[in-house]
Amino acid sequence: MAQLLSLHVSVGILGISAGSLLLLVNSYASSPEKDFIPHTALGILLLIIAALLAYAGIRRSLSHAQLFSSLCLTVSALWCGSGLVYILAGQGVLKSTELRFSLLPGLAAFTLALLLIGSVALVVKKAVLCLIAVCISLACAHQIAGLSAAGFGQSASAANYLLVCLVGVYFGFGRLLSTISHGKVEPPGTGLNRKAELKTEQGCSDALSVGLVMNLLSASVLACPLLNVVPQLSVGHVPWLWTAGVFQLGMCILFYRAMDTLAATFYGFTALLKFAEGYSVLLSFYAVELFSPVPFPIVFSVLFFILALFSCQKSLLEGLYQLFFVAYCIAIAAQPRGFFQGGTQGVQAAIFVASAGMLLITTFNMVSTKMIPTGRDYFKALVTRMQGLTLRAQDKDLHAPHLGYSKYADAEVLGHACSVLAAFAVTATVSDRNPLSVLVLPWVVVAGGALQLICGSVAFSRGKTFESTVFILYGVMWTVWGLTRYGGLYGETRGFNVAVGIISFMLFNCLVTVAALFVNVAWFAYALTFQLILISFLLDAVGALPYGYDIGVTIIFGLISFYCFLAHIFNSTFQYPQIPLGKPLVKLNGVGGGADICPHVPGRKATSVRQIAEIMKKGGICGMPTDTVYVLVAACNRPDAVVKAYKVKKQAQDRPMSLWISSIKQLEPVRHLLSPLLLDFMEAAWPSSISMVIPRGPWMDTFGLGDAAKHIGTPQSIAIRNPDCSVATHLINLVGPIAVTSANPTGEADTTHHNQVYAKLGDKVDGVLCDGPSPENIASTVVDCTKIETGHIGFFRVGLIPKSKVLQIFEEVQKRHRQGQTNPGFEYDLFLPDTQTDEHSGEDNTAECNKLFLHSDTSCRPASVMSIKTLTVSLSVSCYRPYIIFMFYGNQ
Repeated sequence: MAQLLSLHVSVGILGISAGSLLLLVNSYASSPEKDFIPHTALGILLLIIAALLAYAGIRRSLSHAQLFSSLCLTVSALWCGSGLVYILAGQGVLKSTELRFSLLPGLAAFTLALLLIGSVALVVKKAVLCLIAVCISLACAHQIAGLSAAGFGQSASAANYLLVCLVGVYFGFGRLLSTISHGKVEPPGTGLNRKAELKTEQGCSDALSVGLVMNLLSASVLACPLLNVVPQLSVGHVPWLWTAGVFQLGMCILFYRAMDTLAATFYGFTALLKFAEGYSVLLSFYAVELFSPVPFPIVFSVLFFILALFSCQKSLLEGLYQLFFVAYCIAIAAQPRGFFQGGTQGVQAAIFVASAGMLLITTFNMVSTKMIPTGRDYFKALVTRMQGLTLRAQDKDLHAPHLGYSKYADAEVLGHACSVLAAFAVTATVSDRNPLSVLVLPWVVVAGGALQLICGSVAFSRGKTFESTVFILYGVMWTVWGLTRYGGLYGETRGFNVAVGIISFMLFNCLVTVAALFVNVAWFAYALTFQLILISFLLDAVGALPYGYDIGVTIIFGLISFYCFLAHIFNSTFQYPQIPLGKPLVKLNGVGGGADICPHVPGRKATSVRQIAEIMKKGGICGMPTDTVYVLVAACNRPDAVVKAYKVKKQAQDRPMSLWISSIKQLEPVRHLLSPLLLDFMEAAWPSSISMVIPRGPWMDTFGLGDAAKHIGTPQSIAIRNPDCSVATHLINLVGPIAVTSANPTGEADTTHHNQVYAKLGDKVDGVLCDGPSPENIASTVVDCTKIETGHIGFFRVGLIPKSKVLQIFEEVQKRHRQGQTNPGFEYDLFLPDTQTDEHSGEDNTAECNKLFLHSDTSCRPASVMSIKTLTVSLSVSCYRPYIIFMFYGNQ
């Protein structure tokens, strides 16, 4: 782990140093007449370095190194945007005079952003990060000066990049020295803090900071024409806007990973705005006059307002900040040319100031022990005073999937919001205008397409097969229809070809609609109304669309999507009351709704293992992950549960149930009944994916199986195993030895995911311990140990552990036995005869031995069995009589 930490930090610092060295050489060697590095080559190199920095930033974000992650991602966005601008200039898309106005808004935004990050790093005494951030900020400022006056500022910019390079060299030397000396020598500022940085209640705060930087960037680009910094928006500004959009999509995914649905939804919305802004500016390059339809921005402003209202539960400041985007959407709706008019650009100037303030506050609170007040508890205090409302606890358990473990929060809020946006966007009429000139394409393709595909992927990672299918299918449909209808292709392709494609989507959606019957009323209405939209698409393709039908069904679908959006965001905030989504319209045995199924709890939590253990102690049978595939288990001390598991599986006679233990210590009561060679072989081979078939005997009566013992093994033998799985062994430690069978009906394939346990066995299972996909899809190796005393073992099945490995272990055990030795990990018995121990000395011996073995799991009793693993103390002759034979095994 420490090596990975060092690797990611080193990649980040050295990546920044490499980019700085590139710009240093270019600034020093270039002249006003000629650039030392061609623009295209410079842009490509910057993009490569930006990708490395983004990787380092994201990896460090996942380990909560928040300030370093923010710096890496910010510099990555700076060089990504500027690299794309240089490529456009190198390919002749931008003239030399336009390059200056294209770079200026982005450099201005990153100058301020990096200065704020550097200031916070200075306050928290992060010297290396402070120097890097401030130097790159000053380099950007001097580059702006150089763009304004040819030849001015290039040397100063190069000097700042030189300082960044020196810091990088110092850091690299420090890490190398630390590695060579094994951490004994670390120059100041180069040591890696093994503990995670301060983690605030905001969750993924570094992603929040980077998202604010992207809002700062887009606001700078759109506000510059209003302030006459640039004459007008041009194609050279598109890279900055789309870079901001791409990075905010990344932040959206990071927030889902941080279990923050509200922040993920907000940055999904703002990413959509960035792509729409870039699309509008791109159209100006092709001399297409943009027209913004009124209804859609109003709908967007309503969604933003609801999101801002519920975001107040995180902090009042965050809710107020999101209200700026409500005003921005209203400004877009009020002006037909949208992003190109003064009112819209004026709101962006206000967003620029607000984003700068939010960036400073968020970054400071992210790494400092002293917090700037943001109104975090006002929403909670208001709700507690209101009768009839109960606020839901905002923790990771809120987003725990019903079927198992997931690293991501629920994405249904954003998914339904995207359906609202796409539905109301397609109600815009094109008339006789150029379809590209109507601002619909980004709303349908990005909102209905790209964002819904992300939501579908997140839903799939949470085990929500139905929801992921719906979002991905509808996302593909919105993308195809948007590009065809509003991309200028529809007039040429309308007819039978388009109709065939739409019919195929209708057939898929019929299956989705039928499946929705088993989920709830809201999903059924959602799928059914989308089927009506597909019918309108089909009728339009064949030229038989009734007047107003398409607008009517689209609005109905948009309203149902809005209801689902409101219900999910409300229900995730308040525990009571809940906005109803309805019950399943059709419910079969073990299918539908998911309301009555058994507990599915994540195996990574100790509390979850204890919950399953309690179910088993009460006679329940549960699904459990192992080192191979999922199994069905029952506690041996609950014979009724063993019988139930046998009947659930309808076990075949040739595949009996097996006995599992957590360690060989659970065989302690019956050790004297088992072969020493067998016990030594168990100790050497376990824990592992090896099952041993051993002779059946009266020793099984000690586990409390009763009459249920006939269901385990055969009349002559029984399979026993100690799995190499921490979850399984912890559970067996809690409930004792367990009876095990595969978690699938006899004759079917093995179960390799926790979702399959319930799918295959239904409500006959009382609980499932979830751990995602199985680490291996191969069963265990079954070894025949019934004739082990003869020196031979056989194989019923060769599975995960190869035959050669098992034979090697057995030969080593046999070799030790022939030499009079045994496995040093096994505990052997000492028998102290009653007949030769006098009563008086026995009491003294007991007291003395209790002192010697005070911390041992076994007690010392005269005339009884005592287990000794190693003997490291000298025992007086008075404690043990000379007739006692001491046996020392292993290394003494």
